[in-house]
Amino acid sequence: MFKQRISKSTGQAFALLAAMLMLVACGSGAGGGAEGGAGSAGADGSGADGAIRVVTTIAQIAEPLSVIGGDRVQVTSLMGPGVDPHLYQASQSDIRKLGSADIIFYSGLHLEANMLRAFEEIGKRRPVLAVGEAIAKDRLLTDATGAVDPHVWFDIDLWKEALGAAVEELKKLSPDDAELFEANKRDYFAKMDELKEEAVRKMASVPKERRVLVTAHDAFGYFGRMLDLEVVGLQGLSTEDEIGLSDIERTIDLLVERRVPAVFVESSINPKSIEAVIEGAKERGATVRLGGELFSDAMGGAGTVEGTYLGMFRHNVDTIFEALSGEG
Repeated sequence: MFKQRISKSTGQAFALLAAMLMLVACGSGAGGGAEGGAGSAGADGSGADGAIRVVTTIAQIAEPLSVIGGDRVQVTSLMGPGVDPHLYQASQSDIRKLGSADIIFYSGLHLEANMLRAFEEIGKRRPVLAVGEAIAKDRLLTDATGAVDPHVWFDIDLWKEALGAAVEELKKLSPDDAELFEANKRDYFAKMDELKEEAVRKMASVPKERRVLVTAHDAFGYFGRMLDLEVVGLQGLSTEDEIGLSDIERTIDLLVERRVPAVFVESSINPKSIEAVIEGAKERGATVRLGGELFSDAMGGAGTVEGTYLGMFRHNVDTIFEALSGEG
């Protein structure tokens, strides 16, 4: 069950927010460009060579926009490999980056629950967009409580809508670059379409009864809907949800009954719950192996194939296909 919470450390959260607002009120008071960017800020307050300084929460937004924007954007992602956005709280370094940004993009739909108040306040002074909330509500998944599933990057068509909304904001900031952004977006979206066709074709070749994806938390609902996979997450939509013994037992029953050959760990989630499921199935006489590591809330490291959106998505498809089809 996904609970839409703010930070439990209320005092710390408000102290950080106050510091953030002070920086915002002073413009780019942090000085210099965003960490990891192309260089220091220009005289007009933009990034090096007049590039737009973009700060995002998750890499699933940052990396595609860095490709689409090219050298006309300077993109920084706050959350790196292995970071859980459900639990993330802004650091002083993050505040400096946000304070010097020309525009901020976050996923929204309560993914970054601990940062929502900050985005609301900073949005009064500069462009801030929750890209996931640009998607039509009737296309979003919800759980039994009505909470919206925020993991929309796992439906390629939906993520095109989200990224498209971000690109439109970049065009507004730099109209002279609008044609470049649009052309790069078309090229990138064509690659996303090719990847979707590849993924659908590959997963359709796995026998229907074996298309069961078991992971630690329920991050793959959109992925499952797109690829006709039954998805089972031990936790709910948020990693703040607790895993009970009954959750583990129900999952073991499913694995034994359906003869599911593999389960998966996630790069940003503790693997202990999945290990307990494997051990429990073994005690029931079923052989269930660890199918591999998937990227869910975070992508791979910078400079790796899995550190790109397309590479991360393809890695997940290939890992699941090999484990469930018996070709791994």
